[in-house]
Amino acid sequence: MFYFLLKYVLLGPLLRVLFRPRIEGLERVPESGAAIVAGNHLSFSDHFLMPAVLKRRITFLAKAEYFTGPGLKGKLIAGFFRSAGQIPVDRSGKEAGQAAIREGLGVLRKDELLGIYPEGTRSHDGRLYKGKVGVAVMALRAGVPVVPCAMIGTFEAQPPGRKLPRLHPVVIRFGEPLDFSRYAGMENEKAILRAVTDEIMYAILSLSEQEYVDEYAAVVKAQQAEGGERRFPRMPLS
Repeated sequence: MFYFLLKYVLLGPLLRVLFRPRIEGLERVPESGAAIVAGNHLSFSDHFLMPAVLKRRITFLAKAEYFTGPGLKGKLIAGFFRSAGQIPVDRSGKEAGQAAIREGLGVLRKDELLGIYPEGTRSHDGRLYKGKVGVAVMALRAGVPVVPCAMIGTFEAQPPGRKLPRLHPVVIRFGEPLDFSRYAGMENEKAILRAVTDEIMYAILSLSEQEYVDEYAAVVKAQQAEGGERRFPRMPLS
């Protein structure tokens, strides 16, 4: 109930007025049945802007830190995310990844939309990073289509470290659903999972036209924190 109150009364209309997002390809999101919406992740605002424009409810896998903050502020934030339909995900290891997959499959079994950011974390510099294979595992196990989505302009509106977003044009672009039924029963094959994930990331890249880095975002963040940035080649679009 609170999800729809946020979407249609409290938050959704405000976001539409402030950002006036341009929506492209919304008709490509299935009107019913289970599906995964896989997007790039540039800003904290992404969590709210995409659900605000979708016609259906979408449940995101959100980092557990949003649910474990200390004090009254932490409890309010956790309560907000739970009420908004977000599922906490511990990103600290392989077993945590398996738990996230179980949670995601639970959403899909209810014929709902599942939102996921395959990069696993927000981009710290606006580039698109290598996707983790959890999205492929869920797509193949559940046998559902994956709709690629590109958030454009949200990095400029609210880059990492900025608490309040600035007004900036935003485009939310949905691509054609990707069908991976040809890989049915192959969800335990690492090469297949990598190929499916890369196809999803390439579709997102084609929509967003970001610079692509063939490295995990968390790894690059850690390297930069230690000092010294490595440069990675851009993936060509054709």
